Amino acid sequence: MSINKKISQAKAKLLVNYPYFGTIASKLELIQNDDIQAFKSDGKTIEYNSNFLQNIELSKVEFILANGAMHASLAHEQRKSGRSGWLWQMATDYAVNDMLVENGLERPDEATYSKRFSGLYAEEIYAQLKEELQNKSDDLDEITTDSEEQSSSSEVRMIELNELLLEEQLFDEFAKSVLASEETKDELPKSIERFFNLKSSGKIDWRDELKIAIDKFHKDDYVLIPPNKKFLYMGVYLPSTISNKFELVIAVDSSGSVDEELLEEFLNEVDFLMSSIQNFQIDLLVCDDKIHSHKVFYSGDSLDVKLQGNGGTDFRPVFEFVKDELPDTKLLLYFTDLEGTFPSTSPNYDVKWISSKEEDIPFGDVILL
Repeated sequence: MSINKKISQAKAKLLVNYPYFGTIASKLELIQNDDIQAFKSDGKTIEYNSNFLQNIELSKVEFILANGAMHASLAHEQRKSGRSGWLWQMATDYAVNDMLVENGLERPDEATYSKRFSGLYAEEIYAQLKEELQNKSDDLDEITTDSEEQSSSSEVRMIELNELLLEEQLFDEFAKSVLASEETKDELPKSIERFFNLKSSGKIDWRDELKIAIDKFHKDDYVLIPPNKKFLYMGVYLPSTISNKFELVIAVDSSGSVDEELLEEFLNEVDFLMSSIQNFQIDLLVCDDKIHSHKVFYSGDSLDVKLQGNGGTDFRPVFEFVKDELPDTKLLLYFTDLEGTFPSTSPNYDVKWISSKEEDIPFGDVILL
């Protein structure tokens, strides 16, 4: 197998088995360098010895690509913070390779690795390596910092460093977007939190959950009779599309404890989703301990709501109204903080409680913003 084919196969397998590593690795440039023993990554490229790459298993090529992906996404120059460049690179390599081994990737013997650094952050490993070097040497000046190196460097070196920082910043933004996407799909590698601050506490995107809830009851379909008139003159009969009216009830808790900023975000998202539906009717109810308004929106309308109330919270008036006035309801989205009086019995339609926190509920599902 040629080296290029081997690399392509390794990238493909990495994308399937480890999407985060595979996506980042696909952006890296691979350069043949037969002056090195095995491989190395500087955060932008992966250099490799052709004989080394030719003779190792495909699974170990995957490891090398994942190693390069991690180094690229960590933006080394930004994270060094005055640490010795070569020592920081080594510490990061130990941490990265330990994490890759933990995820089941097959490590080449030439890769930097030690079990004593298992589970440690790169910063912790750096501190240990620096202390060991200082204990072995009377000349502490051997471990120079980047600030010392820069003071003796030329203006050209500073320009190159600024360009490098800009490149790393752009790559860092790309890596973070991939990280956020994989986090949402619950496909992040094990122990990745050692290297990044993961913001979300859950793995479910509330916008996806909202779309799924709506799509379940919105049906577009195709029929042969009547056919699509566009191509009839050519003697071509194609199916035409039909869209049954999609009816949705949205209730908004107007009690004083409701977060208006979250409410606006929720309504904007529903409004956006409605733009993809051809034929709909939305009944919007505003209620605290009683219903203050009922407004109907149709296809092409924009959702807007004015809150009235600020009293206590009682969910029962909404369910009574739906039962009496909207008997064909299939789905109710209720925006609330979940602090109120629930009906004693569950309705015969789906209920999704849209909330910024989780509480025990007697029926329905919570979509957590």
